[in-house]
Amino acid sequence: MKLKRCWTVGCILICCGIFTGGCVAAIGNRDSQARSNATLGQQLIDLKRAQDAGALSPTEYEAQRARLLEHK
Repeated sequence: MKLKRCWTVGCILICCGIFTGGCVAAIGNRDSQARSNATLGQQLIDLKRAQDAGALSPTEYEAQRARLLEHK
């Protein structure tokens, strides 16, 4: 009886791991596609909005802006 319960719990954990791992992989792929489809202008606008909202310091903003502009 104890072995059967351990087997059941183990199978449930494995299934949860597989389904969760797939979701994380899909989310990661979607984010990279969204960034690659954004134009340079849109990326710069988003970056400025992040700075204006306080999410980026002026130094971080300039570093990210320079990175975007050198990869255009």
